[in-house]
Amino acid sequence: MSYQFIEYEAFGGVGRVTLNRPEKLNALSPQLQSELIECLTYADEDPDIRVITLRGAGRAFCAGYDITPPQSDEDREITKARRSNIRSDTQRLQKTARLMTSIFDLSKPVIAGIHGHVIAGGTDLALHCDIIIAADDANIGFPPVRSMGTPPTHMWTYMVGPQWAKWFMLTGETVSGKEASDMGLVWKSVPAEGLDAAVEDLAKKMAKIPWEMLAANKSIVNKALDLMGRNMMQVIAAETDAVAHQSPIVKEFNDISAQQGLKAALEWRDAPFRKQ
Repeated sequence: MSYQFIEYEAFGGVGRVTLNRPEKLNALSPQLQSELIECLTYADEDPDIRVITLRGAGRAFCAGYDITPPQSDEDREITKARRSNIRSDTQRLQKTARLMTSIFDLSKPVIAGIHGHVIAGGTDLALHCDIIIAADDANIGFPPVRSMGTPPTHMWTYMVGPQWAKWFMLTGETVSGKEASDMGLVWKSVPAEGLDAAVEDLAKKMAKIPWEMLAANKSIVNKALDLMGRNMMQVIAAETDAVAHQSPIVKEFNDISAQQGLKAALEWRDAPFRKQ
């Protein structure tokens, strides 16, 4: 199998998937997302694979969705029109929710090993995996809530409860991997140099168990979460994000991004939150 933005290898019952767009901090472009789902589905259907691991190449696991502004006037107008139409925007965001849910619904366990920036869409991706191991110094959070909308998927409350979920959503602050471990957002954190080994050790341990047993036991936990409304929550999250996109501050962010570039827009968004 050949991909442009994904690396895949398999042996010993483990399918190892790596996001491979390091020059963009593995930002989730439409093509990367498509390749990722294709690769994960392939591994899930391979009878020789029992466990899947997910890592990111380079300095970060994933710095979010690719929000690079369109380059042409025509593309900018198309994007603006799509975002200003709440039904069109909702439909687009629901596709993202379905994509992430398809990862959650894989029959085989997915272990995410996260490091560096795990921001915005990077958290959507990681939180839909079954177990997360973080580097102690990873940087995890959803800063776009400050001026860009809400998460198009929502696992936060299920992972850390309402108070921590509200703290993330109402401040846009990030936490380290160690802090994420302490609050239960990730299973555990380890020194960065030990992340590969920690992910591999857990994957090899799980791979000693037959797929049928892994699938059954993963399924019952997932069903418990769905009985708590997890599946419907993803639909609501996408709709809420579309509503939030109608806020004046979101339009101001998008205007700055289109006129001055994404870096300028991010600086405008985050400057008030930096410690003086």
